[in-house]
Order: sequence, then structure tokens, then C-alpha cells
Amino acid sequence: MEPNQRDIADVLGISLILSDVDGVLTDGGIRYAGDGPESKEFHVRDGLGIKLWRLAGGQFGIITARSSPAVERRAKELGVDYLVQGQESKLAQAKAIWRGLGLDSSQVCYVGDDLTDVPVLQAVGWPVTVADGVAEVKSSARMITQAVGGRGAIRELVEYLLQTQGRWDEVVTAYLKSLE
Repeated sequence: MEPNQRDIADVLGISLILSDVDGVLTDGGIRYAGDGPESKEFHVRDGLGIKLWRLAGGQFGIITARSSPAVERRAKELGVDYLVQGQESKLAQAKAIWRGLGLDSSQVCYVGDDLTDVPVLQAVGWPVTVADGVAEVKSSARMITQAVGGRGAIRELVEYLLQTQGRWDEVVTAYLKSLE
């Protein structure tokens, strides 16, 4: 996706990304093993995308309607700044996070894929959905990733934001230097 002038102006101020989990950070599948815990599959590129966003000074949060130890574990591994689980009504939680940071909604990106995400998508400055998001979500989004949920959509978004902000090369260089 090539940014137009309006997109560039709107993306420059984004400093917080909030995201749903099922259908965005995962493929939306919930796997049960008998009476054992559920499992979820996360894409490593999305994880690195979150790390790169945070390395660039951005903050990342997860707001999900379901509660899952797998999500808590993944969020901890990635150093996610905010994790809110078990909240079907996500808008109040999202507002509390961005207001707590002293941000305006125009500085917030939210990524969702289904109906529970629509109120937040309509309230933020940069609403995003994944390629397989539902029609109602797509109609509220400014950006639709080429990747489907759970297959690198967050990484695609982070690259887009940082490239549009003119910061991609510096962040990649800093990341590679951290590996030496």
C-alpha cells in the first residue's frame, strides 16, 4: 500500500498500536486438546514487528474479548505494554489506555477483524483490519493489510507505519546492531 498525502499526515503522529488477538495476532482458530488448555498459534514476524515498533519508541497494547494464558505468555515474551483480556466492550479500555498516556485518539492505531472491534476502529485515528476481516470492519478501516490474521499482518502494519514516518531504516539498523 502506497501512502497518499492524507495518509502520511495521519500516520506521522501514531505512537500507540492497540490490537485484537483472535483473527489478528492469530488466525482466529481456537484449539482445544481434550480437557486441557487451549492453544493459539502466533506468527514470529508479528512478534518481531511488535519488537521493532517498541524499539522505535512506540507502545503496543492488546485488548481482547477472550482470556487466555497463551495470550498472556506471548504478551510477556514480546514486552507488550498493555494487556487487557476478557473485555468484549473494548472501547472504554482503549480510551483508558490512550488517555492515560496523554494521547489523543488521532495518535492511536487499532487493528481488528470482527464486529467487537468496530467501536474502537471508529474512534481512532488509524483504523486497520486484516485481509480476512469482516465487511463491517473493512468499511471502518483506513488500511486493509494484504496479510490475513495470524500471518504477518501486524508486521506489515509496523513496516508501513515506520516507512511512512521515515523511520524504518534507522529502526532496522538499531535492531541489527542489537544482535551483534
